[in-house]
This record gives sequence, structure tokens and C-alpha cells, in this order.
Amino acid sequence: MLLPTGLTTPYLLVDLDVLDANVAAMAALADRLGLQLRPHAKTHKCLPVAARQLAAGACGLTVATIAEAEVFAAICDDLFIAYPLWVDEARGRRLQAVAERVRRLAVGLDSAEAARALARHLGPGLDVLVEVDSGHRRSGVVPGEAGRVAAAAARAGLSVRGVFTFPGHAYSPGAMAPAAVGEAVAISRAVDALRAAGLAVEVRSGGSTPSAAATVPEALTELRPGVYVFGDSQQLELGTADLDGIALVAVGTVVSRYADRVILDAGSKVLGADRAPWATGFGTVPAAPRARVIGLSEHHANVHWPDPPALGAQVAVVPNHVCAAVNLADELVVARGGAVVDRWRVAARGANT
Repeated sequence: MLLPTGLTTPYLLVDLDVLDANVAAMAALADRLGLQLRPHAKTHKCLPVAARQLAAGACGLTVATIAEAEVFAAICDDLFIAYPLWVDEARGRRLQAVAERVRRLAVGLDSAEAARALARHLGPGLDVLVEVDSGHRRSGVVPGEAGRVAAAAARAGLSVRGVFTFPGHAYSPGAMAPAAVGEAVAISRAVDALRAAGLAVEVRSGGSTPSAAATVPEALTELRPGVYVFGDSQQLELGTADLDGIALVAVGTVVSRYADRVILDAGSKVLGADRAPWATGFGTVPAAPRARVIGLSEHHANVHWPDPPALGAQVAVVPNHVCAAVNLADELVVARGGAVVDRWRVAARGANT
């Protein structure tokens, strides 16, 4: 990726051509699989990126919070909050306001108690999907319990549209295909449980960036990947992206130089601090395959780098987890061929409620 000249570091840089290629590639994959694409907007948090995804054929957007839904309702009329919300009176008012702005709003849940709270604070008719744990061991009920939760939601007056899961255990070397198979099995069992409870199943929602290519299409009706738009160092190390598919980097300046390492001014407040146990560092340096980001402080990136660059040099680093890095930035600098063409506000930055 060519770096613009004359910009003050640190900042996040987006290559517009690569971004558009990534959006098109995932849309084409979903089409080949015969599935709807509902990208997760928590990765980019930017209205211009969401607009590109919708223009490429996405059926709607996935978000993680009510606050994100409030932002993306400005450009999308079909939103799914893929999170087991616990709704109180204040959240209920906010959800109702979003529902009045869009054509369709769906919410996740994974307990009968959450279903009753939703109905109590919003009234009947809200679309819901029951979350199923397909092996990630995060939120979601075991598949056989999905019918019980769905029946409780229906009795409370909610409109049960189906089930969803997140195969997050695909984020590990060699786990992509097994996670996709586990997702298919879990969704199938959950669907059987809903049907046994007398409920129809319209939506079977799943998917992630690393498992997308291994998806069992018969198990799902829609995919919800997020990271694919930008790519990140995790995807590079998992083998689900290559450097040509990296659309976002953090750009920092060499502020200290030693025999075999440098310090960049892009620390954890720029790159984010995520590091999976299997990751080789805190980010990837595209210009130097042997370089490793070995440590982060708030404003320091400590990079092991044989034959390091000179003081003052600007360096691109691919963050480990791009969702976390974007959430730390006020804006993204957008370039094509090394020339800045736009700046995009991270409109849903900090939209955590």
C-alpha cells in the first residue's frame, strides 16, 4: 500500500481500491452460496463503507448495540442487533425509536427472561432471533434449548423469525472448516427445536470472516462477516487474507531507532491491544516480513526489525484486530494510489450502549 506524503502520524489509512475489491468479493461469495449477506458494521463503524456494502447487494446490516443501530438507521432500513440484549425502560425507548425509523429491526435474545423484558418495554410485534452457541462458548443457548426460548418469546408477543449463531471459534489456526461444520450442526438442531415447538423458521443466520468460505450453505439463509472489508493481521496469520487484501493499515513514524528494533508512535491507542495466544506479534509490517511488533505501550509500538529504517520514516502496520483499531480513531484517511481522496468519520465510534 502506497503511503501519502505530508500527513501527521499516527493515523489509519484505507486503500479504497482494495476496500471495494473486498466488498465485491464477499458479495460474490454469498451469491455463489445462495445466501443473503448482512455484513457486521461493528468492524468499520462508517456510513460510507456501509453504503458500499448495501450498494453491492447486502440485504441489510448487522450491528452489536442499540447505539450502532441508531447510527446506521440513517442509511439502512433493515437492521439486526446480533446481541442478547437485556432491555430496560431506557433501552426500550431507544429501540422503539430505531424501529420507527426503519422497515425492519430484529434483536437477538438467548433467554425467556430477556424475551419477557423485551415485550414488557416495547410491546408486541418486535422481530427476534434466538442465539445458539455453536461452539464458541460465549453467549447463546445450546441448540436443543432454542425451542423453549423461542416459545417463551412467542408467548410474550414477540415475532420469532429464526435463529442465529457466531462461529467465533473459527478464529484459530486450522479451525475454520470445523467451526463451519459445527455451526451447521448447531443451526440444524436449533431449527428442529423451533419446529418441534410449533414455530416456523424464516432466518438462519451465521458466518464469520474466517469461516465464510467453508460455510455449509444448506444450513443458513444469511452470512454476517465483518472483518473482511479491511482485513487484519489475524486474518493474515490464519491464511484467510493476504497482503493484497489488506485495505486498512495504521501509519506511524519511527521516533526511536536501535540496532535491531524501532519505536513507532502508533501504540495501543492506535493499533488496539488485542493479541490472540497464537499470534506472532501485535501486528504485521507489510514492508518487512521479518519485522515483528513485539510490544505495545499507549503511544509506543516496539518493533523488532533487523536492519531498521531511519528515524522519521513512516511505516504501515496491519493491526491484529481491525475492529478494535477503528473504534479508537475519529476518522479514516482514504486514499487511492497513495493520494488522499477523502476522510471518513468513524460515526459509530464508542457506540457501546
